[in-house]
Formats: sequence, C-alpha cells, structure tokens
Amino acid sequence: MRAYIRRACVPAVLVGALLTGCSSGGDDKAAPEKAPASKAAVEKPAGEASEKAPSSAPVPTLSVGQSGTWDYGETDEYGENFKATTQMKTTVVSAKYVTPEEVDTSNEPEHGQYIELTLKLENVGKAPAEILTYGMMKWEDDQTAAQDASTLEGVGEGDALDTTYKPGQSVTGKLVLDVGHKGGVVSYAGTEDPNAEASFKVKLPAA
Repeated sequence: MRAYIRRACVPAVLVGALLTGCSSGGDDKAAPEKAPASKAAVEKPAGEASEKAPSSAPVPTLSVGQSGTWDYGETDEYGENFKATTQMKTTVVSAKYVTPEEVDTSNEPEHGQYIELTLKLENVGKAPAEILTYGMMKWEDDQTAAQDASTLEGVGEGDALDTTYKPGQSVTGKLVLDVGHKGGVVSYAGTEDPNAEASFKVKLPAA
C-alpha cells in the first residue's frame, strides 16, 4: 500500500506544477501585446506639421495712382525654397487705351485692344533685381483665362523698364499691351516664387 501511495502522489505534484507554469506563462505573454498609447500621440502632430506649405506674400493689386511693394528673390537649385533677396515697388502712373495709329504701328491688336501702361519700378531693397517684362505680362478677366499681353509696339521709345535695378534706382517707362478688351487685370508673372501666381497686378480702367 505504501508503494502505491507514493506513485499516486507523484503525478499529482507534476500536474500542479504544470498548471502553475501555464498560468504564469499566460500572464507574461499578455503584457507585451499592449501597444504604447503615447507613440501615436507623439507622431501624429509631427506628421501634420510637415504637410503645411510655406505661404507666399499677398500679391498687390493696383489701380492708377496706387503703389505697392513685392518681394524679388530666388530659389534653390531644385526650384524650391524661395528666398527674398530684395524688395521692389511698383507705381501705376497711367493706363490709356490707344489705337494702332497712336502707337505708330500698322499692326492690329491680336487680342482686341491696345493699352499704354505707364509704370514706375523702384528697387527699395538692399540687393540688385533684374526685371524682364516681355513675355511676362498676362491679361485676364472673369470670363477669359490668362493670356500673354506682351507686344513689341513702342519698344525703343522712352526709358526701358526691362533692366537691372540697383538698390535705390528706379525707372518710369511705358508698355504697350494687347488685351482682350477694356477692363480686366494685367499681371506681372516674373517671379521665382513657386507659390506665387504673380509679383503684382494692375486693375485696368473700364473705359
């Protein structure tokens, strides 16, 4: 009987040990499966901040007699990260609708109407600025998408706006533009800023 009792007790001890081992092992595996709550909270704001694009300065829209300043600058080798190097000032001196005869040409306006726009450009910053208006003057209105308004009419008469402006220098000159009709807006699209549609705009008179 004693031998029988010893053999019967051994399996009971082993079973108890196995049960204890399984119970503690289950508790150890459950803890690592919990995801840290702070990780998502830290990474989300950083992701949102990186998606925000740098904002550009407002484009001045000027009528006759008004002035406005705008940034002149450059980008990096990839055409990104615009940096202003100086500041230009535009004054709209006058805007006069003219006929081909008044600008001494036999060419009819391709888009419909010539306008003689007199501007004063001035470098009010601390670095040189190279201004090229030809091919950079766009006209549009509420119904017509932007169209190139540049012409070669009147070139050679008076001071040229297309030049390099050193700090403190200015030029008052005329541009003869070809627009669709009276009214609308002319934009100077000569800017390196990839986030800006134009450097300045001129609101043309309705008559």
